[in-house]
Amino acid sequence: MRKYIAWSFAVVSLLFSGIVFAAATVDEVRIEWEAIAVAPAGEKEERLEKLAVATEALAEANANSAEAHTWQGIVLAGLAREQGKLAALRSVKKARTALERAIEIDPQGNNASAYVTLGALYARVPGRPLGFGNAKTAEEMFQKALSIRSTGPDVYAYYAEFLEDKKRYDEAKQYAEKAAAATPREGRTNSDNVLKQNAQQLLSSLN
Repeated sequence: MRKYIAWSFAVVSLLFSGIVFAAATVDEVRIEWEAIAVAPAGEKEERLEKLAVATEALAEANANSAEAHTWQGIVLAGLAREQGKLAALRSVKKARTALERAIEIDPQGNNASAYVTLGALYARVPGRPLGFGNAKTAEEMFQKALSIRSTGPDVYAYYAEFLEDKKRYDEAKQYAEKAAAATPREGRTNSDNVLKQNAQQLLSSLN
């Protein structure tokens, strides 16, 4: 078992160093995403750029997989947070396309993660003419996510941030409390714990 685990992590490391050029699997993408979540800030952008290339290849190789397109969108949205404005706008537009494709394939796929990420994008991206940000659409995406999966640190935390930004403080506090108390999802411990910490910080600012 130890040899297998060591081999798995070695393969993932090679994939994202650029030495292996085959498309990554969903599990390999998730493992690297979780590692990046707790990596030093100075490493994140470069690692996310490599992961974005891997998820693009994954989506191309699995054109009818909602999960593959969802992960491409998630990674591109994460990359955009680390980039400068112009590069970030390119990344979020590609992320939106990937997430919309995922929903087209399977609206309830991957536990509504596509809707959650789209909600965060519409909430954060500038509006027209620079971007596609839209508060009404963001709310619709979060509500669709909650109708499919009513629990989870991700949807609670991102929705709380959106509500706080809209000065709906009582609702923001409610969802931030839910996010802080939520159990991390299996295989998503690192990234979910980051979201839980963000929610706790938001709570502190609202109290």
